[in-house]
Amino acid sequence: MLIEQIYTGCLAQGAYYIESNGEAAIIDPLRETAPYIQKAERSGAKIKYIFETHFHADFVSGHLDLAKETGATIVYGPQANTAYPVHHATDGEQFTVGTLTIRVLHTPGHTFESTTYLLIDAAGKDHAIFTGDTLFIGDVGRPDLAIKGTLTERDLAGMLYDSLQTKIMPLADDVIVYPAHGAGSACGKNMSKETADSLGNQKRFNYALQAKSKAEFVEKVLDGLTTAPAYFAENARLNKEGYESINRVMQRGSHALSAEAFEAAVNETGALVLDVREAADFAKGFIPNAINIGLNGQFAPWVGALIPDLKQPIALVTPEGQESETVLRLARVGYDACIGFLAGGMAAWKQAGKEIDTVTSVTADEFARQHRQNPSIAVVDVRKPDEFTSGYVANAENFPLDNLNEYMAELTHDEPLYVHCAGGYRSMIANSILKARGFDNVVNVEGGIAAIQKTGVPVHTKQSVNQ
Repeated sequence: MLIEQIYTGCLAQGAYYIESNGEAAIIDPLRETAPYIQKAERSGAKIKYIFETHFHADFVSGHLDLAKETGATIVYGPQANTAYPVHHATDGEQFTVGTLTIRVLHTPGHTFESTTYLLIDAAGKDHAIFTGDTLFIGDVGRPDLAIKGTLTERDLAGMLYDSLQTKIMPLADDVIVYPAHGAGSACGKNMSKETADSLGNQKRFNYALQAKSKAEFVEKVLDGLTTAPAYFAENARLNKEGYESINRVMQRGSHALSAEAFEAAVNETGALVLDVREAADFAKGFIPNAINIGLNGQFAPWVGALIPDLKQPIALVTPEGQESETVLRLARVGYDACIGFLAGGMAAWKQAGKEIDTVTSVTADEFARQHRQNPSIAVVDVRKPDEFTSGYVANAENFPLDNLNEYMAELTHDEPLYVHCAGGYRSMIANSILKARGFDNVVNVEGGIAAIQKTGVPVHTKQSVNQ
């Protein structure tokens, strides 16, 4: 028996490869099919099933392309209505993969079709559960994403409680929990950095499983939920209705464009110029109106949060050699309209004599010097509200990056805006957006609050202000 977790940090997502006696099953695959096919080919195994725990909202699953390429059967649990052929499993139904058995446990609550798959080994012992977004390490799935009709998030939270109590909690403590996500995913609020654990540990330490009643559970899981990213609903729709082949998406997006062709294509299509280089490189020179979302951070979730239209044409500026990777990472979250990339990157753009823009950056020490000279300088903190209240520069305004467009009217064009986040990734995204919206006098504070706190600049917390 082989169980391999294939974890993708950018999406905080875990897919699973299960193999026994020449047969394999994939659980919750990402959109690219090659990793799964190659694993099976190396072992001489045939992919028999593709199990989907639910209609994922935070990424586009690779189940359709994988099924076409391998002949595997796509399996969903009850209440999963799709626009393409699948096997609709019933609660308790069993499937064999070599000497293993996989049993369907319908666990609605995160979504109506949410299903947990129980893996039973050759000796008949319960070995592991693949819980999707029903149970995470340290958390449970948010119950506010599948509201429809007269049902509310409280109704779904109640369903989730029943699912956990009747289907998962009765299982033995030594059963291994393999969830679909870890820390960093917006599908929960308190997920651990650990990506697997024993069920016994979760029974003891997962806050949601400590609730002594359904009412208490509902209050706990709903408390502190933030607004779901806008692209979630569109990704769920693609997973239900289908999507374009990843091969066609990759071929179209991996089209090299000279500086002249790039400029013409952007003007003709209205494409968004997305620059995925590191913040420091972006600051030194970029195409005017380009948006910077670096590949080396939470790239796909920030693309989803800040580019509302999945059909928006996108033209890429990337580090050399990372063009295809960028197209793929966009496709993972449903952004399939990439029209190509700037061949030769910014060096080619500059060599062609094209216009460039820059962002002024200062060190935390320089920021501290200017803040001491004038404590009323405009400071924009783009971290999340809970981060902000844990420690912020005196007189700073908190305009979270997720909702930055909503705060534009409150920002000034007349004086420098010193923009920072926790470490520098989000602040450069914010600066690029502000620049594209006509705020020319922005200043990026390198190192964010982590560096600022070391300079002696007064930093408050919500508690200290209230005392």
